[in-house]
Amino acid sequence: MATIQDVATKAGVAPITVSRVLNNSGYVSQQTRQRVESAAKELDYVPNSLASSLRSNRTHILAMLLADISNPFWTTVARGVEDVANQQGFSVILCNTDEKEEKQEEYVSVLLRKRVDGFLLVPTTASTESIQVIQRQQVPIVVLDRSIPDVSVDTVRGDTYGSAYKLAQHLLALGHRRIAVLTGPRYISTSVERVEAVCQAMSDAELPIDPALILYGEYAVESGYAMTARVLQAQPTAIVAGNNFIAVGVGRLLREVLLRVPEDISVVCFDDVPISWASEPFLTVAVQPAYEIGRCATELLLKRINCAESTPYQEVKLPVEIIIRSSTAAPAV
Repeated sequence: MATIQDVATKAGVAPITVSRVLNNSGYVSQQTRQRVESAAKELDYVPNSLASSLRSNRTHILAMLLADISNPFWTTVARGVEDVANQQGFSVILCNTDEKEEKQEEYVSVLLRKRVDGFLLVPTTASTESIQVIQRQQVPIVVLDRSIPDVSVDTVRGDTYGSAYKLAQHLLALGHRRIAVLTGPRYISTSVERVEAVCQAMSDAELPIDPALILYGEYAVESGYAMTARVLQAQPTAIVAGNNFIAVGVGRLLREVLLRVPEDISVVCFDDVPISWASEPFLTVAVQPAYEIGRCATELLLKRINCAESTPYQEVKLPVEIIIRSSTAAPAV
């Protein structure tokens, strides 16, 4: 990681001059200012906001950037992270990005200034920019839940493709031939993989795929509600909801239009719906190991932090449990 001395050397000035430029304090000629700013940019120098406290090589702080802490899935992932971190003497800063790339970039910038020892990141898009910014500062990072192409990085996630394929197989075995998929944003890997898996299961069963039955939206209740209203026009006999929030939206719309589950239409989803949201477990689900994802990712990150030697990046894919409940049945004749 570049230091203030590195910037001073490259710019041909004293470290105090670099400090004046970056802190905008004291007089510095415009020509010198431009030279210092150019050197800092070329070296990817991140000002150290903790320098006044004589920071050691470690802050024992980890940063976790996740999508939506109001979703019980992410709450459980975060608990797995915190438990492991606490056992190893680390604290965790939790940041909620709301799936917005600009919030993610802002948090990354702030947290690098805080000199966190490592990042646990749930990327908001397939962009590699935030990951590369972190890696250029030589700060360890582990990506959770999602796959990011064109970048070498440690990842820990559930087998979303395999579990989506199994959900589709279950519906096909019941006799469903018009299976709708309502999922998250098109630029998030989990959304794409779940659609691809269902389509592959349909193809393997030599069944046609109707594009009208595939909708991308947001991993949110409101989006699930809106997508259900649209997809019913294509007359599906079963719906695969991309996550539990989408599934809640699906249920609300179906109740409003007086469609019964599973008598009139079957519903399956990813990530279980908490008991507090329903009187009893009802939905057939693919249950991702949320706590294990958090635990495994944090253990991997701490190994990166504590190991001086470079080792190959790892992709850890954890099994997903399929639980068959009462929300699925043979399609109505």
